[in-house]
Amino acid sequence: MRLGTTEIILIVVLALVLFGGSKLAGVGKALGKSIKDFKNEVKDDDDKKADSAEEKKE
Repeated sequence: MRLGTTEIILIVVLALVLFGGSKLAGVGKALGKSIKDFKNEVKDDDDKKADSAEEKKE
Protein backbone atom coordinates (compact mmCIF):
# COMPACT_ATOMS: atom_id res chain seq x y z
CA MET A 1 0.00 0.00 0.00
CA ARG A 2 1.48 3.30 -1.08
CA LEU A 3 0.57 6.71 0.27
CA GLY A 4 -0.26 9.33 -2.32
CA THR A 5 0.03 13.07 -2.04
CA THR A 6 -3.57 13.47 -0.94
CA GLU A 7 -3.18 10.99 1.91
CA ILE A 8 0.03 12.60 3.15
CA ILE A 9 -1.56 16.06 3.12
CA LEU A 10 -4.55 14.71 5.04
CA ILE A 11 -2.29 13.14 7.67
CA VAL A 12 -0.33 16.38 8.11
CA VAL A 13 -3.51 18.45 8.43
CA LEU A 14 -4.95 16.04 11.00
CA ALA A 15 -1.71 16.12 13.00
CA LEU A 16 -1.76 19.93 12.99
CA VAL A 17 -5.37 19.99 14.15
CA LEU A 18 -4.81 17.43 16.90
CA PHE A 19 -1.48 18.65 18.27
CA GLY A 20 -1.08 22.24 17.12
CA GLY A 21 1.89 23.77 15.37
CA SER A 22 4.04 24.47 18.41
CA LYS A 23 3.80 20.94 19.79
CA LEU A 24 4.61 19.45 16.40
CA ALA A 25 7.67 21.68 16.14
CA GLY A 26 8.82 20.47 19.55
CA VAL A 27 8.23 16.84 18.59
CA GLY A 28 10.19 17.34 15.38
CA LYS A 29 13.06 18.94 17.27
CA ALA A 30 13.14 16.12 19.81
CA LEU A 31 13.01 13.49 17.08
CA GLY A 32 15.88 15.14 15.22
CA LYS A 33 17.98 15.31 18.39
CA SER A 34 17.27 11.65 19.13
CA ILE A 35 18.33 10.59 15.64
CA LYS A 36 21.51 12.68 15.90
CA ASP A 37 22.37 11.17 19.31
CA PHE A 38 21.73 7.66 17.98
CA LYS A 39 24.04 8.21 15.01
CA ASN A 40 26.76 9.57 17.31
CA GLU A 41 26.49 6.54 19.61
CA VAL A 42 26.69 4.12 16.68
CA LYS A 43 29.75 5.96 15.35
CA ASP A 44 31.41 5.93 18.80
CA ASP A 45 30.70 2.22 19.14
CA ASP A 46 32.26 1.52 15.74
CA ASP A 47 35.31 3.58 16.68
CA LYS A 48 35.72 1.65 19.95
CA LYS A 49 35.51 -1.68 18.09
CA ALA A 50 38.14 -0.51 15.60
CA ASP A 51 40.42 0.64 18.42
CA SER A 52 40.08 -2.64 20.29
CA ALA A 53 40.78 -4.60 17.09
CA GLU A 54 43.97 -2.60 16.55
CA GLU A 55 45.07 -3.22 20.15
CA LYS A 56 44.59 -6.98 19.72
CA LYS A 57 46.84 -6.98 16.64
CA GLU A 58 49.67 -5.35 18.57
